[in-house]
Amino acid sequence: MRKKMRRGRIILGISFFLLILARVLASQILAGEDKPLKPYKVGAIFAITGAASWLGEPERNTVKMIEEEINALGGINGHPLKVIVEDTVGDETKAVMAVKKLIEKDKVLAIVGPSRSGTTLAVIPIVERAKIPLISCAAAEAIVAPVKPWVFKTPQKDSDAVVKIYEYMNKHQISKVAIITGTTGFGSEGRKQLKKLAPEFGITIVADETYGPKDTDMTAQLTRIKATDAQAVINWSIVPAQAIVVKNMRQLGMTIPLFQSHGFGNIKYAEMAGEAAEGLIFPAGRLLAVDTLPETHPQKEVLTRYKERYESKYGENVSTFGGHAWDALQLVILALRAVGPDRERIRVFIENVKGFVGTGGIFYYSPEDHTGLNKEAFEMLTVKKGKFVVLK
Repeated sequence: MRKKMRRGRIILGISFFLLILARVLASQILAGEDKPLKPYKVGAIFAITGAASWLGEPERNTVKMIEEEINALGGINGHPLKVIVEDTVGDETKAVMAVKKLIEKDKVLAIVGPSRSGTTLAVIPIVERAKIPLISCAAAEAIVAPVKPWVFKTPQKDSDAVVKIYEYMNKHQISKVAIITGTTGFGSEGRKQLKKLAPEFGITIVADETYGPKDTDMTAQLTRIKATDAQAVINWSIVPAQAIVVKNMRQLGMTIPLFQSHGFGNIKYAEMAGEAAEGLIFPAGRLLAVDTLPETHPQKEVLTRYKERYESKYGENVSTFGGHAWDALQLVILALRAVGPDRERIRVFIENVKGFVGTGGIFYYSPEDHTGLNKEAFEMLTVKKGKFVVLK
């Protein structure tokens, strides 16, 4: 009898121990389920201050808006999105330092930016050595030509912008042009494309002038242009100085058509030029004229949604530059959802994206094309009563 009672107490004790153990394990499992998953860290390097801040500010605003929206919806496959933003001030050295920090200290999975072509070209060797995907928000074709395995970009190519301008000139019997370009990376690369493609379209460049990003008067260059038989002027830049060219032309009484690059895609440039901007022409993505698109256009929904969210949150007009950042970060998010936190798999995923509807166009990347857009991503726009509208 005693043996049976002792055996019963032992069995009861073991049962009690197992019950307690089960409860402990269950609580640990539940605690583990409640514990947040590791964030997916993405780097962002933009010219938030400095001469190119009209590019970098909307880019910074855009990625932080996306980060907030993604995390409010539960993150990426349960992982919070953490976007670590660095300010390059539009400077090559600072851009290099920022990229090294993001790679070595922050251990990011991918980088979006920089804002400028010059800063992008400066960091390419670093990201290639580190084998980390970079999706630039700068336009120069030299960024992706020749193709670099780890480097992509979202803006339309500067060569395609030149083609759109020259095609328009052909239709309007303009064959002699003057070019005036900024000395930044964007301006220098654009100048190369303008000169390279001119013969193909029967265009003669009768004047070739430049200006620095901090220049405040381009009267001397424009006076020389005025003395030629140029039928139009092409101004190629991304810094506020490009608006001074517009005003100086009008002050000199120059009435020939003025064409801008797609680097004019922020209404602030038109506002800075004032009435002098009326009637100028430039190629740009459809974001700036989304209200004129038919409801059936494949970009209409994306462009409208981005424009409404951005303008509601920040109280300012959207720009194509913020749109480039939207496209870049959305591509990274798509990749993270599909393949997880693996840099090589992220790179391969982006390289094979087909039909991604972005603000800059509908992207078709490939191992041979790391821009994913062609000239059809552009519309020709003009300034009318201080606003951007599609040129009819």
